[in-house]
Amino acid sequence: MSKRILIVEDDDDILNLLKELLEKDGFDVTGLNYTESIIKTIEKQKAELVILDFLLPGINGGELCHEIKSWPSTVGMPVIMLSAFPRVIQSLGNYGADAFIAKPFDVDELLKTVHNCFDNKLFAVAHN
Repeated sequence: MSKRILIVEDDDDILNLLKELLEKDGFDVTGLNYTESIIKTIEKQKAELVILDFLLPGINGGELCHEIKSWPSTVGMPVIMLSAFPRVIQSLGNYGADAFIAKPFDVDELLKTVHNCFDNKLFAVAHN
């Protein structure tokens, strides 16, 4: 069974590119421009990893990341933050994200980061 990834990205071109790259690499991907409730969306999609754009309409991805990392059922879920403004992340903190990727991103770096997050999650589960 393929691993499930949820992407929340408001730029359709980037969202479609991410979906295509990750699906080609064997992942089951759901892509959204917006979500009313990140926790409900994760539960509905049965996501195992979340990729969040930092700048989203109405809320920033950092706040969504913090919510994921604070909720009991998703506290250990890997979260990757994306931003075209890395200085924003540096100045505001990473909100507990497991990884950060600057836009524009290198495809190989993105895929390596996703695989590393899944590998680290499995390692953490196996050793707890």
